[in-house]
Amino acid sequence: MEQRLYQFQRHLPEWLHLESLIRLGQRHLRVYDVDTIQMGDITLPLRVLEMGSRSPGAPVVGFFGGVHGVERIGSQVLLSWLHSLIHRLQWDDQLHRRLERVRLVFMPMINPGGIWRRTRSNPNGVDLMRNAPVDAEGKVPFLAGGQRLSRHLPWYRGRAGEPMETEAQALVNTVRQRLMNAPVSISLDCHSGFGRRDRIWCCYARSQKPIAHLAEVYRLKQILEHTYPYHHPYLIEPQSVNYTTHGDLWDYLYDEAREQHPDRLFLPFTLEMGSWLWVRKNPRQLLDFFGLFNPIIGHRHNRVLRQHLPLFEFLVAMAVNAGNWLPRGEARENLTRQAMKHWFG
Repeated sequence: MEQRLYQFQRHLPEWLHLESLIRLGQRHLRVYDVDTIQMGDITLPLRVLEMGSRSPGAPVVGFFGGVHGVERIGSQVLLSWLHSLIHRLQWDDQLHRRLERVRLVFMPMINPGGIWRRTRSNPNGVDLMRNAPVDAEGKVPFLAGGQRLSRHLPWYRGRAGEPMETEAQALVNTVRQRLMNAPVSISLDCHSGFGRRDRIWCCYARSQKPIAHLAEVYRLKQILEHTYPYHHPYLIEPQSVNYTTHGDLWDYLYDEAREQHPDRLFLPFTLEMGSWLWVRKNPRQLLDFFGLFNPIIGHRHNRVLRQHLPLFEFLVAMAVNAGNWLPRGEARENLTRQAMKHWFG
Protein backbone atom coordinates (compact mmCIF):
# COMPACT_ATOMS: atom_id res chain seq x y z
CA MET A 1 0.00 0.00 0.00
CA GLU A 2 2.77 2.45 0.88
CA GLN A 3 4.62 1.65 -2.34
CA ARG A 4 1.46 2.21 -4.40
CA LEU A 5 0.82 5.52 -2.66
CA TYR A 6 4.41 6.57 -3.34
CA GLN A 7 4.07 5.70 -7.03
CA PHE A 8 0.88 7.74 -7.38
CA GLN A 9 2.31 10.67 -5.47
CA ARG A 10 5.33 10.67 -7.75
CA HIS A 11 3.71 10.02 -11.12
CA LEU A 12 0.01 10.86 -10.84
CA PRO A 13 -0.83 13.13 -7.87
CA GLU A 14 -3.93 14.26 -9.77
CA TRP A 15 -5.34 10.78 -9.19
CA LEU A 16 -4.97 11.14 -5.43
CA HIS A 17 -6.69 14.52 -5.62
CA LEU A 18 -9.56 12.99 -7.60
CA GLU A 19 -9.97 10.15 -5.10
CA SER A 20 -10.12 12.62 -2.21
CA LEU A 21 -12.79 14.64 -4.02
CA ILE A 22 -14.83 11.50 -4.66
CA ARG A 23 -14.73 10.64 -0.96
CA LEU A 24 -15.71 14.17 0.01
CA GLY A 25 -18.53 14.44 -2.52
CA GLN A 26 -19.80 10.87 -2.50
CA ARG A 27 -23.35 11.98 -1.62
CA HIS A 28 -23.51 14.08 -4.77
CA LEU A 29 -21.47 12.04 -7.27
CA ARG A 30 -22.15 9.01 -9.40
CA VAL A 31 -18.83 7.36 -10.26
CA TYR A 32 -18.24 4.89 -13.10
CA ASP A 33 -15.08 3.06 -14.16
CA VAL A 34 -15.62 2.65 -17.90
CA ASP A 35 -12.35 0.80 -18.65
CA THR A 36 -8.84 0.31 -17.29
CA ILE A 37 -5.24 0.93 -18.35
CA GLN A 38 -2.41 -1.18 -17.05
CA MET A 39 0.86 0.47 -16.01
CA GLY A 40 3.10 -2.40 -14.91
CA ASP A 41 1.46 -3.86 -11.81
CA ILE A 42 -0.78 -0.80 -11.30
CA THR A 43 -4.27 -0.60 -12.79
CA LEU A 44 -5.53 2.84 -13.74
CA PRO A 45 -9.31 3.05 -14.15
CA LEU A 46 -10.75 5.38 -16.78
CA ARG A 47 -13.14 7.19 -14.49
CA VAL A 48 -16.31 9.13 -15.30
CA LEU A 49 -18.17 11.20 -12.73
CA GLU A 50 -21.71 12.56 -12.89
CA MET A 51 -23.64 14.98 -10.75
CA GLY A 52 -27.00 16.66 -11.05
CA SER A 53 -30.24 15.66 -12.71
CA ARG A 54 -31.00 12.07 -13.68
CA SER A 55 -33.80 13.13 -16.03
CA PRO A 56 -33.29 11.99 -19.64
CA GLY A 57 -34.68 15.36 -20.74
CA ALA A 58 -32.12 17.42 -18.82
CA PRO A 59 -29.38 19.27 -20.70
CA VAL A 60 -25.86 17.92 -20.19
CA VAL A 61 -22.47 19.63 -19.98
CA GLY A 62 -19.39 17.40 -20.25
CA PHE A 63 -15.93 18.39 -19.04
CA PHE A 64 -12.96 16.41 -20.37
CA GLY A 65 -9.21 16.63 -19.82
CA GLY A 66 -5.94 14.78 -19.97
CA VAL A 67 -6.22 13.57 -23.56
CA HIS A 68 -2.56 14.48 -23.98
CA GLY A 69 -0.60 13.29 -20.99
CA VAL A 70 1.96 16.08 -21.02
CA GLU A 71 -0.81 18.71 -20.84
CA ARG A 72 -1.78 17.82 -17.30
CA ILE A 73 -2.90 21.38 -16.55
CA GLY A 74 -6.13 20.44 -18.36
CA SER A 75 -6.86 17.75 -15.78
CA GLN A 76 -5.84 20.06 -12.95
CA VAL A 77 -8.20 22.83 -14.08
CA LEU A 78 -11.10 20.37 -14.11
CA LEU A 79 -10.17 19.08 -10.65
CA SER A 80 -10.19 22.69 -9.45
CA TRP A 81 -13.72 23.12 -10.85
CA LEU A 82 -14.87 19.83 -9.33
CA HIS A 83 -13.31 20.83 -5.98
CA SER A 84 -15.27 24.10 -6.03
CA LEU A 85 -18.56 22.40 -6.87
CA ILE A 86 -18.25 19.73 -4.17
CA HIS A 87 -17.41 22.25 -1.48
CA ARG A 88 -20.23 24.59 -2.57
CA LEU A 89 -22.73 21.75 -2.39
CA GLN A 90 -22.15 21.65 1.35
CA TRP A 91 -23.77 25.09 1.79
CA ASP A 92 -25.06 26.49 -1.53
CA ASP A 93 -28.82 25.89 -1.92
CA GLN A 94 -28.83 27.78 -5.22
CA LEU A 95 -26.31 25.32 -6.69
CA HIS A 96 -28.48 22.42 -5.55
CA ARG A 97 -31.44 23.94 -7.38
CA ARG A 98 -29.34 24.53 -10.50
CA LEU A 99 -28.20 20.90 -10.54
CA GLU A 100 -31.82 19.75 -10.44
CA ARG A 101 -32.08 21.15 -14.00
CA VAL A 102 -28.78 20.02 -15.54
CA ARG A 103 -26.42 17.04 -15.52
CA LEU A 104 -22.66 17.48 -15.36
CA VAL A 105 -20.30 14.80 -16.65
CA PHE A 106 -16.58 14.76 -15.85
CA MET A 107 -13.82 12.68 -17.41
CA PRO A 108 -10.78 14.58 -16.10
CA MET A 109 -8.07 12.02 -16.94
CA ILE A 110 -8.76 10.40 -20.31
CA ASN A 111 -5.12 9.35 -20.74
CA PRO A 112 -3.83 8.52 -17.23
CA GLY A 113 -1.04 6.39 -18.68
CA GLY A 114 0.24 9.35 -20.68
CA ILE A 115 0.05 11.62 -17.64
CA TRP A 116 1.92 8.99 -15.64
CA ARG A 117 4.66 8.78 -18.30
CA ARG A 118 4.64 12.54 -19.04
CA THR A 119 4.06 11.92 -22.74
CA ARG A 120 1.60 13.39 -25.22
CA SER A 121 0.59 9.94 -26.46
CA ASN A 122 -0.90 7.03 -24.56
CA PRO A 123 1.36 4.14 -23.42
CA ASN A 124 1.02 2.56 -26.88
CA GLY A 125 2.54 5.65 -28.49
CA VAL A 126 -0.75 6.80 -30.07
CA ASP A 127 -1.90 10.42 -30.03
CA LEU A 128 -5.52 10.00 -28.98
CA MET A 129 -6.61 13.22 -30.68
CA ARG A 130 -5.42 11.80 -34.01
CA ASN A 131 -6.93 8.35 -33.42
CA ALA A 132 -10.50 8.65 -34.70
CA PRO A 133 -11.34 7.10 -38.10
CA VAL A 134 -11.62 10.51 -39.75
CA ASP A 135 -9.42 11.80 -42.56
CA ALA A 136 -8.94 15.50 -43.19
CA GLU A 137 -9.98 17.13 -46.43
CA GLY A 138 -6.94 18.43 -48.27
CA LYS A 139 -3.43 18.84 -46.92
CA VAL A 140 -2.51 18.84 -43.24
CA PRO A 141 0.72 20.00 -41.55
CA PHE A 142 3.48 17.41 -41.93
CA LEU A 143 3.49 15.07 -38.90
CA ALA A 144 1.42 17.47 -36.75
CA GLY A 145 -1.69 16.76 -38.80
CA GLY A 146 -1.44 13.09 -37.87
CA GLN A 147 0.88 10.42 -39.26
CA ARG A 148 1.01 6.62 -39.57
CA LEU A 149 4.77 6.34 -40.15
CA SER A 150 5.87 5.33 -36.67
CA ARG A 151 4.79 5.41 -33.06
CA HIS A 152 8.25 6.74 -32.28
CA LEU A 153 7.35 10.00 -34.01
CA PRO A 154 4.87 12.47 -32.49
CA TRP A 155 1.22 12.69 -33.57
CA TYR A 156 1.03 8.98 -34.45
CA ARG A 157 -2.52 8.02 -35.47
CA GLY A 158 -2.24 4.26 -35.04
CA ARG A 159 -2.44 1.68 -37.80
CA ALA A 160 -5.08 2.14 -40.47
CA GLY A 161 -8.13 -0.06 -40.00
CA GLU A 162 -7.40 -0.96 -36.38
CA PRO A 163 -9.90 -0.16 -33.61
CA MET A 164 -9.47 3.04 -31.69
CA GLU A 165 -7.30 2.96 -28.60
CA THR A 166 -8.94 2.00 -25.31
CA GLU A 167 -8.87 5.56 -23.99
CA ALA A 168 -10.29 7.06 -27.19
CA GLN A 169 -13.06 4.48 -27.31
CA ALA A 170 -13.88 5.14 -23.66
CA LEU A 171 -14.28 8.85 -24.44
CA VAL A 172 -16.44 8.12 -27.48
CA ASN A 173 -18.68 5.74 -25.52
CA THR A 174 -19.03 8.22 -22.68
CA VAL A 175 -20.18 10.98 -25.03
CA ARG A 176 -22.54 8.63 -26.85
CA GLN A 177 -24.17 7.35 -23.69
CA ARG A 178 -24.16 10.44 -21.48
CA LEU A 179 -24.31 13.48 -23.79
CA MET A 180 -25.75 12.67 -27.20
CA ASN A 181 -29.05 11.41 -25.78
CA ALA A 182 -29.81 14.77 -24.21
CA PRO A 183 -31.86 17.38 -26.10
CA VAL A 184 -29.01 19.88 -25.60
CA SER A 185 -25.44 18.99 -24.71
CA ILE A 186 -22.18 20.92 -24.63
CA SER A 187 -18.71 19.52 -24.11
CA LEU A 188 -15.43 21.21 -23.25
CA ASP A 189 -12.11 19.40 -23.70
CA CYS A 190 -9.23 21.13 -21.87
CA HIS A 191 -5.80 21.29 -23.56
CA SER A 192 -2.74 23.55 -23.52
CA GLY A 193 0.16 24.42 -25.74
CA PHE A 194 -0.91 26.59 -28.69
CA GLY A 195 -0.20 30.30 -28.91
CA ARG A 196 -0.17 33.21 -26.51
CA ARG A 197 -3.96 33.44 -26.27
CA ASP A 198 -6.47 31.17 -24.61
CA ARG A 199 -8.64 29.84 -27.39
CA ILE A 200 -12.02 28.14 -27.50
CA TRP A 201 -12.12 26.01 -30.63
CA CYS A 202 -15.17 24.50 -32.25
CA CYS A 203 -15.31 21.94 -35.06
CA TYR A 204 -13.99 21.31 -37.59
CA ALA A 205 -10.39 20.19 -37.32
CA ARG A 206 -10.65 18.01 -40.42
CA SER A 207 -12.09 20.57 -42.81
CA GLN A 208 -12.14 24.28 -43.45
CA LYS A 209 -15.83 24.05 -44.21
CA PRO A 210 -18.17 25.55 -41.58
CA ILE A 211 -20.14 23.22 -39.33
CA ALA A 212 -23.92 23.00 -39.47
CA HIS A 213 -24.28 24.78 -36.11
CA LEU A 214 -22.13 27.78 -36.94
CA ALA A 215 -24.94 30.15 -35.95
CA GLU A 216 -25.23 28.58 -32.49
CA VAL A 217 -21.48 28.83 -31.93
CA TYR A 218 -21.44 32.46 -33.04
CA ARG A 219 -24.38 33.32 -30.79
CA LEU A 220 -22.64 31.69 -27.83
CA LYS A 221 -19.55 33.75 -28.65
CA GLN A 222 -21.60 36.96 -28.68
CA ILE A 223 -23.22 36.20 -25.35
CA LEU A 224 -19.91 35.33 -23.67
CA GLU A 225 -18.32 38.56 -24.89
CA HIS A 226 -21.31 40.66 -23.82
CA THR A 227 -21.64 38.95 -20.43
CA TYR A 228 -17.95 39.14 -19.49
CA PRO A 229 -16.61 42.15 -21.40
CA TYR A 230 -13.81 42.81 -18.89
CA HIS A 231 -12.94 39.26 -17.97
CA HIS A 232 -12.94 36.69 -20.69
CA PRO A 233 -9.54 36.26 -22.41
CA TYR A 234 -10.69 33.84 -25.08
CA LEU A 235 -10.30 33.87 -28.83
CA ILE A 236 -13.29 31.87 -30.07
CA GLU A 237 -12.96 30.32 -33.53
CA PRO A 238 -13.11 27.09 -35.57
CA GLN A 239 -9.91 25.08 -35.19
CA SER A 240 -9.46 24.94 -38.97
CA VAL A 241 -8.76 28.68 -39.00
CA ASN A 242 -5.35 27.69 -37.59
CA TYR A 243 -4.69 24.21 -39.02
CA THR A 244 -6.40 20.97 -39.95
CA THR A 245 -5.73 17.44 -38.72
CA HIS A 246 -6.68 13.84 -39.27
CA GLY A 247 -8.41 11.76 -36.63
CA ASP A 248 -10.00 14.40 -34.42
CA LEU A 249 -12.28 12.72 -31.87
CA TRP A 250 -14.65 15.68 -31.58
CA ASP A 251 -15.13 15.89 -35.35
CA TYR A 252 -15.97 12.20 -35.30
CA LEU A 253 -18.48 12.62 -32.46
CA TYR A 254 -20.06 15.78 -33.86
CA ASP A 255 -20.67 14.16 -37.24
CA GLU A 256 -22.10 11.07 -35.58
CA ALA A 257 -24.44 13.18 -33.46
CA ARG A 258 -25.61 15.06 -36.56
CA GLU A 259 -26.34 11.80 -38.35
CA GLN A 260 -27.95 9.82 -35.53
CA HIS A 261 -29.62 12.60 -33.52
CA PRO A 262 -30.53 15.36 -36.01
CA ASP A 263 -33.24 16.70 -33.71
CA ARG A 264 -30.81 17.27 -30.82
CA LEU A 265 -28.00 19.76 -30.30
CA PHE A 266 -24.46 18.64 -29.46
CA LEU A 267 -21.80 21.38 -29.41
CA PRO A 268 -18.24 20.21 -28.69
CA PHE A 269 -15.62 22.81 -27.79
CA THR A 270 -11.91 22.62 -27.00
CA LEU A 271 -10.25 24.97 -24.53
CA GLU A 272 -6.70 25.49 -25.77
CA MET A 273 -4.80 27.28 -23.02
CA GLY A 274 -2.06 29.43 -24.52
CA SER A 275 1.08 28.07 -22.91
CA TRP A 276 3.39 30.28 -24.98
CA LEU A 277 2.38 33.12 -22.66
CA TRP A 278 3.70 31.18 -19.66
CA VAL A 279 6.95 30.49 -21.50
CA ARG A 280 7.32 34.14 -22.51
CA LYS A 281 6.98 35.23 -18.89
CA ASN A 282 9.35 32.50 -17.69
CA PRO A 283 11.80 31.60 -20.52
CA ARG A 284 13.52 29.02 -18.32
CA GLN A 285 10.56 26.75 -19.05
CA LEU A 286 12.06 26.24 -22.51
CA LEU A 287 14.65 24.02 -20.86
CA ASP A 288 11.94 21.60 -19.75
CA PHE A 289 9.66 19.89 -22.29
CA PHE A 290 7.00 19.65 -19.58
CA GLY A 291 7.26 23.42 -19.14
CA LEU A 292 6.14 24.02 -22.73
CA PHE A 293 2.62 22.90 -21.79
CA ASN A 294 2.16 23.74 -18.12
CA PRO A 295 2.67 26.78 -15.89
CA ILE A 296 5.58 26.10 -13.56
CA ILE A 297 5.71 29.12 -11.24
CA GLY A 298 3.31 28.71 -8.32
CA HIS A 299 1.31 31.93 -8.51
CA ARG A 300 0.84 31.55 -12.28
CA HIS A 301 -0.29 27.95 -11.85
CA ASN A 302 -2.85 29.03 -9.24
CA ARG A 303 -4.11 31.80 -11.54
CA VAL A 304 -4.72 29.32 -14.35
CA LEU A 305 -6.59 26.98 -11.97
CA ARG A 306 -9.07 29.72 -11.08
CA GLN A 307 -9.35 31.88 -14.20
CA HIS A 308 -11.40 29.41 -16.27
CA LEU A 309 -14.06 28.71 -13.63
CA PRO A 310 -16.33 31.54 -14.92
CA LEU A 311 -16.23 29.88 -18.36
CA PHE A 312 -17.35 26.57 -16.87
CA GLU A 313 -20.17 28.31 -14.99
CA PHE A 314 -21.15 30.10 -18.18
CA LEU A 315 -21.43 26.88 -20.20
CA VAL A 316 -23.63 25.31 -17.53
CA ALA A 317 -25.89 28.38 -17.54
CA MET A 318 -26.06 28.29 -21.35
CA ALA A 319 -27.14 24.65 -21.32
CA VAL A 320 -29.81 25.24 -18.66
CA ASN A 321 -31.18 28.30 -20.49
CA ALA A 322 -30.77 27.02 -24.05
CA GLY A 323 -34.32 27.96 -24.96
CA ASN A 324 -33.57 31.61 -24.27
CA TRP A 325 -30.66 32.00 -26.69
CA LEU A 326 -30.71 29.32 -29.39
CA PRO A 327 -31.40 31.15 -32.68
CA ARG A 328 -34.40 30.28 -34.85
CA GLY A 329 -35.62 31.07 -38.32
CA GLU A 330 -34.44 34.30 -39.89
CA ALA A 331 -32.33 35.21 -36.86
CA ARG A 332 -30.38 31.98 -37.29
CA GLU A 333 -29.81 32.68 -40.98
CA ASN A 334 -28.51 36.15 -40.15
CA LEU A 335 -26.16 34.77 -37.53
CA THR A 336 -24.85 32.22 -40.00
CA ARG A 337 -24.03 34.97 -42.48
CA GLN A 338 -22.32 37.03 -39.78
CA ALA A 339 -20.29 34.02 -38.64
CA MET A 340 -19.24 33.18 -42.20
CA LYS A 341 -18.05 36.74 -42.73
CA HIS A 342 -16.28 36.86 -39.35
CA TRP A 343 -14.40 33.55 -39.56
CA PHE A 344 -14.29 32.67 -43.24
CA GLY A 345 -14.59 36.04 -45.00
